[in-house]
Amino acid sequence: MPEFGRLLTAMATPFDTAGRVDYPRARQLAEALVASGTEGLVVCGTTGESPTLSTDEKLRLLGEVREAVGSRAAIIAGTCNYNTAESIELSQEAASIGVSGILGTAPYYNKPPQEGLYQHFKAIAEAVPLPLILYNVPSRTVTNMLPETTVRLSEIDNIIGIKEASANLEAIAKIVENARPGFLVWSGNDADTLPILAVGGYGVVSVTSHLVGHQIREMIDRFLAGDVATAARLHRRMLPLVDACFVTTSPIPLKYALRRVGFAIGECRLPLVPIDAKSAATVDAVLAKMTIDLPVVAAV
Repeated sequence: MPEFGRLLTAMATPFDTAGRVDYPRARQLAEALVASGTEGLVVCGTTGESPTLSTDEKLRLLGEVREAVGSRAAIIAGTCNYNTAESIELSQEAASIGVSGILGTAPYYNKPPQEGLYQHFKAIAEAVPLPLILYNVPSRTVTNMLPETTVRLSEIDNIIGIKEASANLEAIAKIVENARPGFLVWSGNDADTLPILAVGGYGVVSVTSHLVGHQIREMIDRFLAGDVATAARLHRRMLPLVDACFVTTSPIPLKYALRRVGFAIGECRLPLVPIDAKSAATVDAVLAKMTIDLPVVAAV
């Protein structure tokens, strides 16, 4: 299995002033993220506004980003939804483009039972010749994948880990303890990264790494080196930025923050809307106190 790295970024999708995907800007963002510490890019995920992207847009975006970063970073494709057959088809097409793996978001809307979750991901894993990272995010999908289901899925060879955004440390510790050896747990919430590392997790699929990638890498590295006090200090220092990036529906604040630090990325697509004044003020106040790691590249 390929090495995906401990710091993955859930990459935002740039749009131009007409609301079209800005592919050249996406390439620039991908390169800037890699330059600021990211080891892998999750493309066409929630932060990338995947529900608003057409199939053609998703496949082109994956190809453009893959080409831009080459072998310098893993590309994990957000190709799974509540439709098992459609998830398989899109994942197979992504595989033909040369992505490194796929992110399997727990099916939303129709609220399948645990056996349905198991059979859904088993079918995808068996049909797609790529590593699969599960994604449990009950705050968005309503359905919570129980640790017992994740442990059961970990026995499938190419299901290599999970992005856990349940914020349930007890459940996450059960996964770490009982999953097959080598199964990895990435935090799905920036605020939970250090606690998840403390119970045996591997890393994070981050939103704030758009802005503080090097600092997140340092926090992880310090923790792994046994310097828990410094890791905790870095964690605490970044928490206000985490809160600001989720002060309203993500990725609205993130895109606003990127524009404020000089990286033109456009607005979100409907049904997301431009940031409100109160939320913008919150983001501004936090940015004024932060060191930003992202290399700012002028729009062409």
